[in-house]
Amino acid sequence: MTAILGAGISGLAAGHYLLRKTPTLPLTIYEATDRIGGWIRSDRNPDHGYVFEAGPRTIRPKGPAASNTLELIEELGLTDQVYSISSNHTAARNRMIYAKGKLNLLPNSLGGVLKTVPPFTRPLYFAAFHDLLAGRSKTALTDESMYSFVERRFGKEIADYAVSSMLCGICAGDAKQISVKFLMKDLFEREQRHGGVIVGLLKEALLNRKKKQPQSVKKPATQMARLADRAKAENWSIYSIRGGLQTLPETLATDLQTKGVSIVTGTKFEELTFDGDRVVLKVDGKEQLLQHLVSSIPSYKLAKHVQKQHPQLASTLSSIPFVDVCVINLRYRRGDLLQQDGFGFLVPPIENLPILGVIFDSCCFDMDDNTVLTVMMGGAWFEQWFGKNPSDEHLLGVALEHIKKILHIEQQPDSYKVNLLRKCIPQYTVGHQDRVKAIRTYVDQHRLPLSLCGASYDGVGVNDVILSARKNVETIQQ
Repeated sequence: MTAILGAGISGLAAGHYLLRKTPTLPLTIYEATDRIGGWIRSDRNPDHGYVFEAGPRTIRPKGPAASNTLELIEELGLTDQVYSISSNHTAARNRMIYAKGKLNLLPNSLGGVLKTVPPFTRPLYFAAFHDLLAGRSKTALTDESMYSFVERRFGKEIADYAVSSMLCGICAGDAKQISVKFLMKDLFEREQRHGGVIVGLLKEALLNRKKKQPQSVKKPATQMARLADRAKAENWSIYSIRGGLQTLPETLATDLQTKGVSIVTGTKFEELTFDGDRVVLKVDGKEQLLQHLVSSIPSYKLAKHVQKQHPQLASTLSSIPFVDVCVINLRYRRGDLLQQDGFGFLVPPIENLPILGVIFDSCCFDMDDNTVLTVMMGGAWFEQWFGKNPSDEHLLGVALEHIKKILHIEQQPDSYKVNLLRKCIPQYTVGHQDRVKAIRTYVDQHRLPLSLCGASYDGVGVNDVILSARKNVETIQQ
């Protein structure tokens, strides 16, 4: 038998790909909480026409990982439930940052790059000149923080306002700690090879032109490629699933159960022992002998269970840090409260505020005649602003104070939900890729019947964790 630890989206996806590979495989998924879906959690309010999302709410449709997710959505029969937002939609075009005491609309066209747009003091194209003049790094680097890289190559303003804000939205992280390889690996490696990002891009473009490209044969679109093709043709920016993103893990779980997979929630994962080429898993007082174990749970949780037998592995697993995030959903029974429509705004750390940003949910999705907002707070700075155990009342008060200050909404929300998500997002700090490589090398060298997938290792987005599941279970030898 094979077992999977964790029934979040990555664990469920791992089950999907294992069954696709071996349809008759006896498989059980164990989940410690009383629900499936992990951090994807949709609080549906159909009578009032709105949804509160505690975790991710949208998915990006571009790139190989995104195409893989769209393929999964097709396989699950959810194509008709996809709710897409095109690139010319207000929510896609209007993205803001709060800086220097006001909301600033970020450029969404070439014209915006050519002129000075607050909070920047110079046109953004100056960043390219900065890179051309910066020269090569003084010493060869294998990794550095994203802030350091961007400041060196493109200037302090880009690092402070653009990149630092972006990381607050993606992983609630501090750009001065997060590895450049998290989002800019290709740019970093070009700079190290060629002495600059722009120079590297130009050199590689010329080299690619000189290479004789074989003419590609256009393959007929397969059933599984159609949704990705549609996303490209319709120029999607982001998308979600009707009824909330939780529909995706719910449908995945139902599909697995109809195929004979046992999904056990509310379990107590007690002990894990590797015995030769087998795994002994003790759950709810009962021992299970497994051929293989797939772990999609956070690395620090797995570390506790391998500490006794494999302390070196446990130490590396534990070295991946996580942050706490407070997500507060607000709903007002008026649809005209926002002075500027858009996706929302982010707050760069240089502003020294306790909020990371606010998403304008009702601008992205149909929420009837409601204004629905999601306030994100804390992250890498959670304890600095809120201490160890803040009350829900205090967290709500801070959120409403900043909604009033920034968005000028003075009325109280008609409904709200406070979600305090402890250790919810792993932080890919400098050296993360080396840590993950060391973890997987250890597993391989010790021939442990263990596969690792999920946000701790291969990316924190929905697309990333689904692809992580696929890649890491497809190599399992059954």
